Amino acid sequence: MIRAAVRTADLGHGAEIVGILDGFSGLLERRFQPLTAAGVRELIRMGGTVLGTTNRDNPFACADPARGPGPVDRSGEVVENARRAGLDAAIVIGGDGTLKIAAELGRRGLPVVGVPKTIDNDLASTDYTFGFWTAIGVATDALDRLRDTAESHHRIMILEVMGRSAGWIALHAGMAGAADAILIPEIPYLLESVAATVVRCRERGRHSSLVVLAEGAAPRGGKASVYYVDPVTGAQRLGGASDRLVRDLERLTGCDVRATVLGHLQRGGSPAPFDRILGTRFGVRAVELAMAGRFGRMVRLADGRIEDADLDEAVREIKRIDPGSELVRTARSVGISFGDEEPA
Repeated sequence: MIRAAVRTADLGHGAEIVGILDGFSGLLERRFQPLTAAGVRELIRMGGTVLGTTNRDNPFACADPARGPGPVDRSGEVVENARRAGLDAAIVIGGDGTLKIAAELGRRGLPVVGVPKTIDNDLASTDYTFGFWTAIGVATDALDRLRDTAESHHRIMILEVMGRSAGWIALHAGMAGAADAILIPEIPYLLESVAATVVRCRERGRHSSLVVLAEGAAPRGGKASVYYVDPVTGAQRLGGASDRLVRDLERLTGCDVRATVLGHLQRGGSPAPFDRILGTRFGVRAVELAMAGRFGRMVRLADGRIEDADLDEAVREIKRIDPGSELVRTARSVGISFGDEEPA
């Protein structure tokens, strides 16, 4: 995306582009890096971002011990620093949280254009966010590898993938990797139902099972597993979902159950071709919007076309899986359990 935006601005409009280092903290601290068409040529094959990023730099809730124990609003500094730096526009790349901050900064006077980039694919105004299909490829490859060891050692293998509130990665990877069960936040699971799925596999002569678990999935009537709560912002870090499921399934089935937490492996590596092309299309449209002065917009993919939407509306709600959707029905039709069936 950065490559496409820089080359479009430089080669097509003669505009100067600077990169803001480490997200909004780079604007707070006025840390910039000049970007040129020649300098970004190789970025298309690289994962991550050369500019750096962080999910702990909300300028509306900054940790500042000098000002007290609570969060401090420094958004005014962000807008003022952008003005002093002579920035005509800020192209903000990120997911739900980042773009909500961008929308609010836009209301405070920062000219912004949003670009949806998150492996979670949970932004409602776009068909896909770039980064999602790369993560699916990583997760599917992991499932293929886990199947080999599961069958060799006669084990139940659980693959925990990212997905706090939406289970798009788990659903797509689970279908592509022919999992026996997919557990997602949108469909609370019954532990007894998951155990029954494993038992049925054994009764049919199979000695292994694969379960894909989104980190935010929770048992019916229970809550997602929380590892840590930020004392300043109150933000929760999820963790432990697969450990909990391992203990419960071993107790109910007597089987050998192992878990693999894919974690940040999903976020790295060379981007999939689909994401390379989508990021390029998003980057070009983002620059076109900025050059036209159409701020407060977010680029999006809609029915195969690159369009744009009001940024405030685009981040109003996250995109969650409809339990009655065609994708879920398809998975059920080929025998994949979502752990919500009442055990016989």
